[in-house]
Amino acid sequence: MSEQKTTRIYLVRHGATQLSAEDRFAGAVDVHLSDEGKFQAGRLGERLADDSIAAVYCSPMTRTIQTATIVTAPHKIPLFHREGLREIHHGHWEGMRRADVEEQFPDEYAAWEEDPFTFAPQGGEAGVNVIARALPVIREIVLEHRGQNVLVVSHKATLRLLISSLLGFDARGYRDRLDQSPACLNVLDFKDPVRARLMLFNDVSHYIDQPKRSGNHLSKWWDAEQT
Repeated sequence: MSEQKTTRIYLVRHGATQLSAEDRFAGAVDVHLSDEGKFQAGRLGERLADDSIAAVYCSPMTRTIQTATIVTAPHKIPLFHREGLREIHHGHWEGMRRADVEEQFPDEYAAWEEDPFTFAPQGGEAGVNVIARALPVIREIVLEHRGQNVLVVSHKATLRLLISSLLGFDARGYRDRLDQSPACLNVLDFKDPVRARLMLFNDVSHYIDQPKRSGNHLSKWWDAEQT
């Protein structure tokens, strides 16, 4: 009986952008990496320079393409765009600061805070829709690259939803319980397209010594004062 080969997926969030620094909703806004984001991606590229990476997949947004290109520069491997890896679409909140959304659309924002998995702002996507388009992409990659290492560059919410789904977590709490820092590295090993093991999560040791403390980029549940 032949040994079953493990497929390793490096799941990476794109590097920092000016809009992420301003805490704006920018899922569908096409924005370039900031200088900080390019630095972060460069350090991750150095970290993975000696790893054998067979291919790289990313969403078709400029920030993910730039991150993927910088990280894989030493490898000279093909870059594939996949629509399913796009960030969640925030509808008419796109481009707005989080604080302004909360002020201008209080009821809608409260509903989204309570259930970001099935609720979406006007014109936007719910988390369940993101999983429906992103998870088949991961399945395709695992089947196409059995026994290989593959880099996948995507976005904060999309990655949190994917990890929740792949590991069998309740994805309704993805904003409360999972974070993804700019240019972070997650590693998942697959024996087949539906069995994944998390080997590394939200690691940024390539550009910072200590992970930051969780702040207001998660949810009000996390920020609420404990009594």
